[in-house]
Amino acid sequence: MDVSVNRDAASSWETFTLWRVSESEFQFRTTQGQFLTCYGTGCSVSATAESASTTETFQIERNNNGQVHIKTKSGTYLQATIGNWLTADYPGTPGWDDNAATFEMSIVANNLHGDYQLANGYGHNKAKQVLERHRNTFINVGDFEFLFRHGINTVRIPVGWWIAFDPNPPAPFIGGTLEALDNAFSWAQAYNIKCIIDLHAAPGSQNGMEHSASQDGTTGWPTSSDYISRTLHVIDFLASRYAKHPVLLGIELLNEPSAASVPLDTLVSYYKQGYEIVRKHSPSAYVVICQRIGNADPLELYQADIGSHNIVVDLHYYNLFDTFFVNKSAIDNIQFIYQSREAQLQALNGANGPLVFIGEWVNEWNVTSGSQSDYQDFGRAQLEVYDAASFGWAYWTLKNDRKHWDFEWSIGNNYLQLSNSQKEKIFNSLTWLLLASVWFHLCQIF
Repeated sequence: MDVSVNRDAASSWETFTLWRVSESEFQFRTTQGQFLTCYGTGCSVSATAESASTTETFQIERNNNGQVHIKTKSGTYLQATIGNWLTADYPGTPGWDDNAATFEMSIVANNLHGDYQLANGYGHNKAKQVLERHRNTFINVGDFEFLFRHGINTVRIPVGWWIAFDPNPPAPFIGGTLEALDNAFSWAQAYNIKCIIDLHAAPGSQNGMEHSASQDGTTGWPTSSDYISRTLHVIDFLASRYAKHPVLLGIELLNEPSAASVPLDTLVSYYKQGYEIVRKHSPSAYVVICQRIGNADPLELYQADIGSHNIVVDLHYYNLFDTFFVNKSAIDNIQFIYQSREAQLQALNGANGPLVFIGEWVNEWNVTSGSQSDYQDFGRAQLEVYDAASFGWAYWTLKNDRKHWDFEWSIGNNYLQLSNSQKEKIFNSLTWLLLASVWFHLCQIF
């Protein structure tokens, strides 16, 4: 399919995602998933390539007015022909006047800021400096002492798939996550804190979000048997490395697979294989399986025969990310916790299946005028209800630049009040995110 240049205004099919190769080189991906390609001088540009390599890589030259020149790897510039086709045969080097090789480029969105974008955007050397500084300063042994003092005795640690290839993971990812994970296990052991390892980012991305290291917002993981096979390899790596460690509590096979993109049968098959891999290395470690996000039935994983023992289903409860919660008052949000959330938890606890884990929640909402007392009441309601989950709950996160997502800030400023549960507390857990974000995650497990 050759590319035409025949419209005065752009629509969705004139919108591309740019895959950055270097500071000036990019690959153009269409909304249908194909890449622009052009081979040789005088070639016509087409949108037919299913993967990107040299002939799908273009150099972009840009001025301060949003105008660009696009050059192929062979050195010729693209131009719009009289017949409205895009070809690589502009004679010579174009200026910035009104000519056939000068195009306007608008950035529609730049909303992915995950591990992939950090490493690819900075380049290897600078990204390595940034991540080393982050890992050396963001979380340290003092944070584990803080957790111990507040009764937290388990950390849930999300990691990216490239950890299995440390210290030299595939580009653009930066090594060092394995050392950080080892440090966390050592610090946890010093304070008698347990660890859950959570695979937060799978090859190809399981949900298209930045925290799953999606390259351009797409979800490729369920479309490729190679991606799934590589993910199972990561689980095998993690289980074999940490199964005998005294602080390992469990392994979460995948975080937040998308209901819109990941078929249930694909996910269940993966979970079954992942369960067997963990059991190969440990007869007792908990295997945590996360519910699909996006209107999935919470019971769907309870009806799947994934494993025989120590299975936990992870549900994420936020009074956010849904139009249902827009314009809800503080009282509305609190009543929703006591009515809808509590009823659902009671049903799942009685489902005679895996243990129930509220793997993520936060003391934040869409209420714009909430007082400190409102936040205290909202947090109290969530704690009271989520205490009933048979495997407990998890707070997202320990440290964050958004105050109410920051557990330490919320506790220190008395917006979230922890109280002793009437139940016997077996585990409290916290999640440490090793991806290139500033999130840290607190859990309580019963």
